[in-house]
Amino acid sequence: MNPKWIIGYVGHRDLNNVPEAELSRMTHINIAFGHIQEGIIQTSHLQHMDRIPIIKKAFPDLKMLLSVGGWSAGGFSEAAATEQGRQKLAESAVLAVTTYGLDGIDLDWEYPCYGEAGIAASAEDRVNFTLLLKTMRAALTKQGEQDDRYYMLTIAAGADQYYIDGTEMDQVQQYLDYVQLMTYDMRGGFQVLTGHHTNLYTATGDLYRNSTDASVRMFLKAGVPRNKIVIGAAFYSRMWKGVPDRNNGLHQMAETTGGYGPEYTELSEKYIDLNGYIRYWDDEAKAPYLFNGNTLISYDDPESIRAKCQYIIEQNLAGVMFWEYKCDASHELLKTMDDELGAGRHVL
Repeated sequence: MNPKWIIGYVGHRDLNNVPEAELSRMTHINIAFGHIQEGIIQTSHLQHMDRIPIIKKAFPDLKMLLSVGGWSAGGFSEAAATEQGRQKLAESAVLAVTTYGLDGIDLDWEYPCYGEAGIAASAEDRVNFTLLLKTMRAALTKQGEQDDRYYMLTIAAGADQYYIDGTEMDQVQQYLDYVQLMTYDMRGGFQVLTGHHTNLYTATGDLYRNSTDASVRMFLKAGVPRNKIVIGAAFYSRMWKGVPDRNNGLHQMAETTGGYGPEYTELSEKYIDLNGYIRYWDDEAKAPYLFNGNTLISYDDPESIRAKCQYIIEQNLAGVMFWEYKCDASHELLKTMDDELGAGRHVL
């Protein structure tokens, strides 16, 4: 089996809270988040960055990238709009990786051409995104030649057709080491219809056709090679309230949208088959959910993680990434990933 990547988003505040056993289970860490201000990547707010050389010394094969952006984080559209702006941003990316001894940059622009997160957006973003990544790749390559090392460039991508429509993925992919599909929140904050937010497949009877498999097929069709596709897993849940007590709450019109629910730490301690919540398994979707007669919770667990890992192997994809490390204090989900994809990597 080709080595598969296990990529974890770790908040900068949590860098000093990742034990060695958990560091050994990941192949890449995306440190969240740097932000774009006045056209450059700002890192002055980041904490515990002095941990990077310590971690790298203990785990020299572990790649550590700075993730830039995130939901509602702007500055991308403006910076990408001109050649001068793109070059300025690329130079700040080089400064970030060399300052902290990082292995690369992960760009989380959510999303080119779309302003739903309250950030600037333009129809020109589609082409400018490609030009920005081309410029960043060239700058990182040039610096890597000076430093005798390779600097990575990756992105996190929206998992549905809108993202493909707002980008030139067939062009973009050539500048990237991999594309991380955010195959979570596929149902949630915008919908009152209950369902799975991070399912592998679409179940019969679900009006929304979103799934991890559907997303992978979209990106393959858009020109992204299999060996550059990383699928996402969620260490948190989505929760609907005021759900009719039919079909165990699944595919029902709720009184609320699917807001951010308990993280896996809390789910395992207080919700899964506890306090009136019953765990159900949707074998078509390969996804678990909880229902107590009024509230439905959608999430990932070891069984759904195993299904995703098997899918990665069967489809010959690059690996899995997850948001985010701090959400599972039990370490059960990351351990499952390593058990399935670790291919013999030693765990302390």
